[in-house]
Amino acid sequence: MCAHARRGEQPPGLSTAARYGESVFRPEQSGEDDRIDLGAVTYDDTTMARLRDLGAGPGWSCLDVGAGTGTVARRLLDEAGVASVLAVDRDVRFLTAHPLPGLDALEADITAPEFDPGRFQLVHARFVLMHLPGRRRLIARLGELLAPGGVLVLSDAVDLTTASAPTTPYTRVMRAMWQGLRDTIGTDVSWVPDYPRLLRAAGLASVAAEIQVPPLVPGSPISRFWAGTWDRAREAIVATGLVDDETVDAAVRYLDSPDCAALSPGMITAWGWRTGEATP
Repeated sequence: MCAHARRGEQPPGLSTAARYGESVFRPEQSGEDDRIDLGAVTYDDTTMARLRDLGAGPGWSCLDVGAGTGTVARRLLDEAGVASVLAVDRDVRFLTAHPLPGLDALEADITAPEFDPGRFQLVHARFVLMHLPGRRRLIARLGELLAPGGVLVLSDAVDLTTASAPTTPYTRVMRAMWQGLRDTIGTDVSWVPDYPRLLRAAGLASVAAEIQVPPLVPGSPISRFWAGTWDRAREAIVATGLVDDETVDAAVRYLDSPDCAALSPGMITAWGWRTGEATP
């Protein structure tokens, strides 16, 4: 990170030509919904357990930001019994493909100044802010969308070991992936451990956080997710000059090998409450 950049903000001088879903991870690319769902299978149970523990249930109006294929939104309705979910994404084709009573899809850019869809008991965003600039401002803005007593829940990726782990095709490709995505669409996970502090800076109370690191097991959803992610981001990964196509192929084979012994990037989830009667 640039020496003069604050965590949660885009470093000065960093310029990206595209955003998530444009040059990489395009929703119209065949199989993109399946790749997203592999991540959902990995993390949805953890996400839902946390949301329900925070009180999500009957009567709640929820906002799911960057809802993807809508797995969390649908489980909030089906399992938690919330009253409604507004699922927001820049492309809602996966959300509208399977309508559900209580689920409304909104195609919108959350970075736009005019984005103001209402007030909610729950505002949730997973694997969204890591891809966007101005994260400090966006966290504050999402906090403003809470009704009194509402809770903001944010989850993003954290990579605990890649930078310091022994060099293997897997670690080389993972390092190149983070660099390539940063160069291409501005993805930055270095600031994610600061979530609790950023939530407090946004004026939220009773802030807490947790982390999940899924096991890398051959054939598992998370292993297949990373293989698919590297395939879709291969051009950006190789363009870093840190790896070549052969190294990417070797890393994919390693994920599906019984010799695989590595730690996957995980997910930090942090939450904070807007002061009001419903705050614990």
